[in-house]
Amino acid sequence: MAIRLDKFLSEMGAGTRSEVKKYIRAGLVTVDGIPAKKPELKIDEQQTKVCFRGKELSYVAYEYYLFYKPAGCVSATEDNLHKTVMDYLTDVRRKDLFPVGRLDIDTEGLLFITNDGALAHELLSPAKHVEKTYYAKVEGHVTEDDVNLFKKGVDIGEDVPTKPAKLVVLSEGDISEVELTITEGKFHQVKRMFEAVGKKVIYLKRLSMGNLTLPKDLAPGEYRPLTKQELEHLRNIQHTK
Repeated sequence: MAIRLDKFLSEMGAGTRSEVKKYIRAGLVTVDGIPAKKPELKIDEQQTKVCFRGKELSYVAYEYYLFYKPAGCVSATEDNLHKTVMDYLTDVRRKDLFPVGRLDIDTEGLLFITNDGALAHELLSPAKHVEKTYYAKVEGHVTEDDVNLFKKGVDIGEDVPTKPAKLVVLSEGDISEVELTITEGKFHQVKRMFEAVGKKVIYLKRLSMGNLTLPKDLAPGEYRPLTKQELEHLRNIQHTK
């Protein structure tokens, strides 16, 4: 499949379309060893050898990463006040990556990062019922009554209650520890569910999303590419009704 040279360069992070046009005119780009002259030159992104400033650029259409979001950064690609999750991805090849879904600034844990918009849409679709599991510390005694209420769905002040959620009490006390699995992603949903039963989340961490599980050897701020098995499983979700 043919692609314009300037599009190839910009997608592989060499610069904006206007910047790479200047680089081409300055003789900084070669195509199969020959200095390129036209930004509109059509190339085969898989077969043509493109070098920028002497370094070969290999093309990838999509990238998929599992990221351990630390508290204090925002689930966005740009922010003027805070560090974003994208600031941590320093050696990726695509420049159009984005986080799939959001975690609050003070929430940590698993985020899926990609530039595959179709897959992201399917994972976030309420119709797919993709499970997301969280670990939380909650002010107040979380009881069996809460477990049963969450199982039915909780009124968080919207038109309809939340979908049924699985609440597991790990320890009960003045500060309770729980795991909560939900299949939707309403704004501040976990915090609002506990507020609805008179309790407050003081620590929140996402442990999993679908088949993606936060690795124990991944530290906050670190990331790794998805394995082939993980990606195949996500694509199976994409193709289910």
